[in-house]
Amino acid sequence: MSIAKVTEIIATSGKSYEDAVKQGVKRAHKTLKNVKSAWVTDHSVKVNKKGEISEHKVRMKITFVLND
Repeated sequence: MSIAKVTEIIATSGKSYEDAVKQGVKRAHKTLKNVKSAWVTDHSVKVNKKGEISEHKVRMKITFVLND
């Protein structure tokens, strides 16, 4: 039997939501062992003074399996 745990993280990117997700999963994988999935629960953007998107932000739930 395996037991999984879920943790929430926030990741940002100046490029895109997809890049923010990739960076978040990559960073989580450095710290957490046995990362199995990520669920994007929320996303938003920052807008600069020119009205352009300057940052993409995602909130994710990362699932990883605990070691025995």
